Order: sequence, then structure tokens, then C-alpha cells
Amino acid sequence: MTSQTTAIGIDIGGTGIKGAVVDLESGELVSDRIKLATPEGGKPKDVVKVTKEILDRLSEIATDVPVGVCFPAVVRNGRTMSAANVSKKWIGLEAEQLFEDNLGVDIQFVNDADAAGFAEARFGAAANQRGVVMVTTLGTGIGTALLYNGVLVPNVEMGHIELDGHDAESKAAYSAMEREDLSWEKWANRLQKYYTELEKLLSPDLFIVGGGVSKHSAEFLPLLHLQTPILPAVLRNNAGILGAAALAANDAPISGVGGHAA
Repeated sequence: MTSQTTAIGIDIGGTGIKGAVVDLESGELVSDRIKLATPEGGKPKDVVKVTKEILDRLSEIATDVPVGVCFPAVVRNGRTMSAANVSKKWIGLEAEQLFEDNLGVDIQFVNDADAAGFAEARFGAAANQRGVVMVTTLGTGIGTALLYNGVLVPNVEMGHIELDGHDAESKAAYSAMEREDLSWEKWANRLQKYYTELEKLLSPDLFIVGGGVSKHSAEFLPLLHLQTPILPAVLRNNAGILGAAALAANDAPISGVGGHAA
């Protein structure tokens, strides 16, 4: 395998860390997906140790290839500015440098929603889409990724816009539907308000809806009445891996993303 056609993507989450070797032309995994549990507490040194274990195993399959790592935090110039479902010790940490020092390789280090969004633009539901694409993941919160002509604008936290006086994700995330035992119709009413607000702010050409609930898209997307086309994501659980790998090998400018793009 060569660095021109493959890369390694590693997706760090609050409960699991997973990685694989990715074919950058097809967007397919060309190795088994390795998944290990995120260490309890999600402390930096423990997460890095598990990440290194995954990378070491993948490096036996693909050597001298770009490596991308995505993480549940706002990432600014390699520093983690927030922490979702991991230790608060990540906040303000020079995380990219910590990973590189311990993994022994240069990496592209990005926010997990950005990685998933970039994957959908490169290999998924938004492939070859021109203009403004907003990818939203509806889960415990609302993750968002914004792309223009395939170029990622990082750290766009549109899950936190105000909706009826509340943080949008507290009312419109899938977790809110489960927590309040909402019907699809009542939840769709909240999504209608959320996506209408995004339309007003961003004038997007396409919405992509990801997260686990996207497999039930037929239950709620037809209930929305928007000016913008809205489609379910297609990459599901592999989106973070694919996006991290593709960003690591990407030779186009990525506005504001820290790391070492090849």
C-alpha cells in the first residue's frame, strides 16, 4: 500500500476508539476496523495509550501513510478547547503535540463532527456537491460541519444556536426526543425550527443529517418543509474514520485546521 492511495483514520469517542486503513479513492475500509474501549475517565495519557495501540496494529498493515485523528472537541491550532464525554483535562491542552510525541508520527488532528462532515462530502451523501453544505449529527448533542465547495470550515458549533430561548441541542438533539418521549411529529416540529434558523443564517445548498437516528430518516425527514434539500448521511459509524483519513491526506487548503496535511 502507498501513501498516495491509503491513509489511517482513528476516531476517538467517549465510549470507544476505533481505527482502520482507508482507500482514499473508494472511501472503503481496506483493513478490519479495530475498536477498543475508551479508558474510564477519558484522561489524556490513557486515551493516547489506547490510540497508540490501535495505530501500532494498523501500521503493520499500512506503513508510511498519512494518519488522521478526530476527537470530540473544538480543535484550534492543535489545541483542544472543549471536551465532550472525556476528561476536562483536555480543555486547553496541546493535544495534537501530545499525540504526535507519543505516536511518533505527524497527524492531522480534527474535531469529530468536522471529520464526519468531510467524509460525507468526499465519499457520501454530499459527494460532488457544490456550494454550501451543512452536515448535522443528531445524537446526544448536535454536531455540525460546514463545507464550501468541498473545503471544510472547522469548528462551526451550530448545535449551540438559540432555539426558543434554549441551546438548540438541548431541545432538538435526538437525546431530547428520547428524554422527553416525543413523537416523531413533535420532534420534527423542533427540527423544523432548527433547520429553518440554519437556512436563515447560512443559506445552504444542502443539509445532510447524520447520527444514529439517520437510519430512521423516513420517519422524520418527510415531515420537514424546507427550502433546502435535506438528505440522510450514508457513512454512519465509519464517517469519523473516513474523514480523519481523508483530511490527513488532503492537499487542498483547510481553513484553520491545525495539523500536518500531506
